[in-house]
Amino acid sequence: MAAVPEEVAQKVLARCRELGFALTGICGTDPSARASDLLSWLEDCQHGDMDFMTEAVDVRLSPRRLLDGARSFVMVADLYAARGEPGDAAVPASAGRIARYVRGDDYHRVMKRRLHALCDSLRPEHPGHKFRSFVDTAPVMERELAERCGMGWTGKNTMLIHPTLGSYILLAGFATTLELVAPPRQERMQDHCGTCTRCIDACPTDALTPYRLDARRCISYLTIEHRERVSTEFHAAIGEWLYGCDICQEVCPHNAPTPHGVRGCVGLVLDAYAPKRSTFDLLDVLGWDENDRRGAFNSSAMKRVTLTMMKRNAIIVLGNRARTEHDPMKRHLLRDAIVGIMWSAKEPELVRDTAKAVLTEIDAAIKGPAGESLE
Repeated sequence: MAAVPEEVAQKVLARCRELGFALTGICGTDPSARASDLLSWLEDCQHGDMDFMTEAVDVRLSPRRLLDGARSFVMVADLYAARGEPGDAAVPASAGRIARYVRGDDYHRVMKRRLHALCDSLRPEHPGHKFRSFVDTAPVMERELAERCGMGWTGKNTMLIHPTLGSYILLAGFATTLELVAPPRQERMQDHCGTCTRCIDACPTDALTPYRLDARRCISYLTIEHRERVSTEFHAAIGEWLYGCDICQEVCPHNAPTPHGVRGCVGLVLDAYAPKRSTFDLLDVLGWDENDRRGAFNSSAMKRVTLTMMKRNAIIVLGNRARTEHDPMKRHLLRDAIVGIMWSAKEPELVRDTAKAVLTEIDAAIKGPAGESLE
């Protein structure tokens, strides 16, 4: 006897939980309710250099087009850090921070492996039906689909937020031609951001307005997606961030410790996401060749950043360190490293140009606003 849709749906969700996903849900393939927001964002060029956002817009607006005959989406989520996780300790003077989501294993691999296994198990049970999984690999608006699945709401910082688990969440899912019925208790969550603007106020580059991110000003975009020179307008604001940024999540009240601690959340963070490192030594990065980069990023989602981009980022952070270093000897050591890069014929033009711009900033800081030496 064929299983009724409710039974199939319950079975699929149970398997998702068995595979270790912290959140899961089912939704239909209705058109996006945020078409005007997406189109306006693109028209304002707030996607920056992310040209892939302008591709397959019709699929983003009508997700059923992702898979011929699609009738349902199953969404899943991993937590890559626990709500209430302590902030980073002081970062060494010659180091740069990396965002939490890349401190463990590559989430693409971790999530795809389980999703592929799930879809492979469903195909023989439902002959003739199709499945297509995705982890940042399909032109769908994953956060909106997750909202429909009752997994959280999209906050003012544009991140998906769960009321008890926070926002350190990675999303993935699959489309299917199966007609799956959402569980009776699955309800869309209300927005609990209220009047809070902590994320907007804390963003050092003013990239955020309520529920909208201007990627061109975002530290994560500038250090990960942008492949050209980073405007000096943003150098100081980048601070210690070598790759990505967590500021808008760190200040979010929904990521603060609960009154009863965070033990319930900690257990939902897979071992794969245990941090292997949270910083990189900037001088080491500046000495890397391509093999060094590949070795450092072998199991990490950081591999999308090229060697040239990584050195560009390291120079900017090193310049920030030098400008704020109170010990003249240490400051000159950092400055000398940048000078060496600026004059190195083996470095790409982008790296040398960044070094030149940062050196100008350091020297201006040493001389002070009136041109006098501060040493």
